[in-house]
Amino acid sequence: MSDQLTTCGYVALIGAPNAGKSTLLNALVGAKVAIVSPKVQTTRSRLTGIAVEEAAQIVFIDTPGIFQPKRKLEQAMVEDAWTGADDADFVALLVDSRRPVDANNDDTQRIIDGLKKNKRRAILVINKIDAVKRPALLALADKLNSETLEDGSPLFSDVFMISALTGDGVSDLGKAMAAAMPPGPWLFPEDQIATAPWRYLAAETTREKLFINLHQELPYQLTVETEEWEERKDGSVKIDQVVYVTRDNHKGIVLGKKGALIKKVGEASRRDLEDQMGRRVHLFLFVKVRENWLEDPERFREMGLQFPKG
Repeated sequence: MSDQLTTCGYVALIGAPNAGKSTLLNALVGAKVAIVSPKVQTTRSRLTGIAVEEAAQIVFIDTPGIFQPKRKLEQAMVEDAWTGADDADFVALLVDSRRPVDANNDDTQRIIDGLKKNKRRAILVINKIDAVKRPALLALADKLNSETLEDGSPLFSDVFMISALTGDGVSDLGKAMAAAMPPGPWLFPEDQIATAPWRYLAAETTREKLFINLHQELPYQLTVETEEWEERKDGSVKIDQVVYVTRDNHKGIVLGKKGALIKKVGEASRRDLEDQMGRRVHLFLFVKVRENWLEDPERFREMGLQFPKG
């Protein structure tokens, strides 16, 4: 396609934790590029997914959930999300339709206030419509659609109601975003669906399985790094990963009785990676203690985050 015929732009997906941003990204791209779990704050740093809609290339930025941070990692995640919004041509705010928007104590309201402060219009995407009755959806849409910028203009340029999980409304949302892309050449090859290297995506896949299989605070105190990546002559790949935890007793929990839990995680991650990569994967997981990784700027850089100042 010539430059005159193509359009391309960036769309940042922002929202409170568990609003469904990663599920929506995967649905829009048509492949799994972001990890998903029922736990909040699964996404730790920006991840890019790329979709093509006729002559338009849309570069989606999946951002960490925006909430009131308490720890350095949480602060870095929120700052990363706002940076993703600032860098994008368009911003789409995802709202979980099941959660009331309360000005006194609500992450979504804080995001709306942040958009207003930055004088940034957005697309409103009300998600999980399959879980709420129509009158409640319409009431929520009316409430949010009444938000305005300082000059009195509407904060939201468009409103979409979708279910990222079932796919309801996702196609219409994608086509509308494609129509809004500014003229310009595509930034990535037509068949590319993500910008993150496979080493990172593989580590994230394993972290997803750990989030699903572990409980309470432990998943938030671990990280996964791909240490070795060996391409084999038969077309398969050997991957060595290390799961870092902050305490000795956490190591035992991650390993499980006689190594049962880490084996279960490894098998699930391997199967997922083989599906994603279309080839055989030999995955080896190791669990190590790194007591202060939550205070280590290098670990933040490994996750694609800036270590918070102060």
